[in-house]
Amino acid sequence: MRFKITGSGSYVPKLIKVNDDFLDSEFYDNNGSPFENSNSEIIDKFVSITGIQERKYASEKLNSSDLATKAANDAITDSKIDPETLDYIIFAHNFGDISCNSKQVDNLPALATKVKRNLNIKNPKCIGYDILFGCPGWIEGVIQAKSFIQSNMANKCLIIGSETLSRVTDLNDRDAMIYADGAGAVVLEGNNSESGGILSHSSASYTSEGENEFIYYGIGNKIDTDNNSNSDKFLKMNGRKVYEFALKNVPIAMKDCFDESKQNISSLKKIFIHQANQKMDEAIINRFYKLYKTTPPDDVLPMNIQEYGNSSVATIPTLFDIVRKENYKGHKISKGDVIMFASVGAGMNVNAITYQV
Repeated sequence: MRFKITGSGSYVPKLIKVNDDFLDSEFYDNNGSPFENSNSEIIDKFVSITGIQERKYASEKLNSSDLATKAANDAITDSKIDPETLDYIIFAHNFGDISCNSKQVDNLPALATKVKRNLNIKNPKCIGYDILFGCPGWIEGVIQAKSFIQSNMANKCLIIGSETLSRVTDLNDRDAMIYADGAGAVVLEGNNSESGGILSHSSASYTSEGENEFIYYGIGNKIDTDNNSNSDKFLKMNGRKVYEFALKNVPIAMKDCFDESKQNISSLKKIFIHQANQKMDEAIINRFYKLYKTTPPDDVLPMNIQEYGNSSVATIPTLFDIVRKENYKGHKISKGDVIMFASVGAGMNVNAITYQV
């Protein structure tokens, strides 16, 4: 049995927020103190580390499930399947449908069931559920879908990654410049005739050394002068800890996964890694290839974080879709190519998939 991606789709919001839009922001450190550096200096350093020049935000009328529906419909159309034949809709996210100007997390009902309703799927045996696995959630959803198909519980699965991180960012935190909105989706099917598909996969969760505190939901940086506290909570990250964790654990997880595929490292054409931070992603890839005593090819790492920002679970399926369809920035994939998906995020969770197109 082969496990093949037969269709992909994405939705990129139209609202663009550039770095200069943050020049008038009030940035504070974790202790509630303003920074001595000017915002212009803060932004310049931010770009040198992350590579992010702009990011995309959803319009006020669209929630995460709406973005997901657009990406899902695109993937279904691309796969040429009847949506009524879907067995599972697996929706990876972290914060649910947060309405514009609201910070309240909304996961009820499951966003996957909202997408099923939006797609007008009537089949009650099409099961929709959500997965919360940090930024690696979409990859984990693909791994779960593969297991369903392998165990004859399904034949066709729709896996979505969607997020509206702009609605959970602390505007008084420099990290607000990292986050973005977007959605990506694929259809995974079981096939006995074609070659390729998922060759191997690997997942891990680290919790024993305080990793749960690296990315979390916490209070804002600007202290409320009336209460000396802030009851609103936002997406928070200890960037240094995340960076150190990722460089230590992700290359090893990727190697474990790739070794299981029995492929030669020279055959790996593209790595679709979570678009978290340009400097970090490049360092991860260099360390991964160093484990094979070689250096990465110049064209192995497609990246769109510069203009898309970090949209968590949406970064990989969105990038995969545009490279697959648009030959993005000179990157393309062809039938027979061996590629890899890899991610790291809150949990702290790490995972990877080796895939042959």
